[in-house]
Amino acid sequence: MMFNLSKRSRRTALTEGFMAGILFGTSSIFIRLLDVLSVSSLAFWRLIIASAVLVGITIVLREPFNLRMVVKNIKQILILGIFLGLHMVLYISSVKNTTILNATVLVNTAPIFSMLLSTFHFNIKPSRLAVIGLTTSFLGASLIAYADASYPLEIRLIGDLEALLAAVAEAFYLSYGRETRSKMPLLSQVIPIYLVSAVIVGFLCPLTRTPITLPRQPNLILFLLGFGILPTALGHTFYYSSLSNLKSFETATLALLEPIGATLLGVALFSEIPTTLFVLGAVLVLSGIVAVALKE
Repeated sequence: MMFNLSKRSRRTALTEGFMAGILFGTSSIFIRLLDVLSVSSLAFWRLIIASAVLVGITIVLREPFNLRMVVKNIKQILILGIFLGLHMVLYISSVKNTTILNATVLVNTAPIFSMLLSTFHFNIKPSRLAVIGLTTSFLGASLIAYADASYPLEIRLIGDLEALLAAVAEAFYLSYGRETRSKMPLLSQVIPIYLVSAVIVGFLCPLTRTPITLPRQPNLILFLLGFGILPTALGHTFYYSSLSNLKSFETATLALLEPIGATLLGVALFSEIPTTLFVLGAVLVLSGIVAVALKE
């Protein structure tokens, strides 16, 4: 469904964004399970695994890889790869340097930055209903995060700043990605973007003085494969694909489903029953998303 550009619709894009938001809920869980690996290693292998999976999908589905279009749009692909690489490094580092609560709330300010970029730089003005919906969803996500906190809120400056910068990088990525998305087939875009991002992560290694390593323990390798497949090869590719029929801030708003996905995983894996505050927050998130999804 996400690979055929000729038969796409807004409903298809909304479905892709919804699925991406749920799959993103696995991201912070994998980062914590793989805590022994450095930020660079996590970001690098996440992108390499995702690229390998998508190459496999291209071969199996016999999807044409348009190298000529890649060369023609190489500037946009390089820009998108840089923003995506920065986003992933900053987000993974924020999860390590602050609480999941703080990282989740702050990185999900991306729809706000994306709306500002769309309005002032790309001259795409949101409707009043979309603004209300985004605000409602963000409040709902914040309420879910607060409900999941087992200790008082605290400020951890470095990690919190990294999460906020990750949100800014994501907003630029989505805003520029919306212009590029319709120019060429999906897989011919995302595979080069992921590979460029992996190279960017490699260039950052000397700055952070953390070499890229690969775990040897079978359970860690399995977790790393899950990290590369679920929130990246599947989740992030759905996320980017939805830009074909959605504005950048609409796609970003759908990512606010992340804490709902994480909580549902907690129910399935750890039998953690959500609180009343979670239910209220989930209702707000879904209500806001419905408002954003409605045609203007």
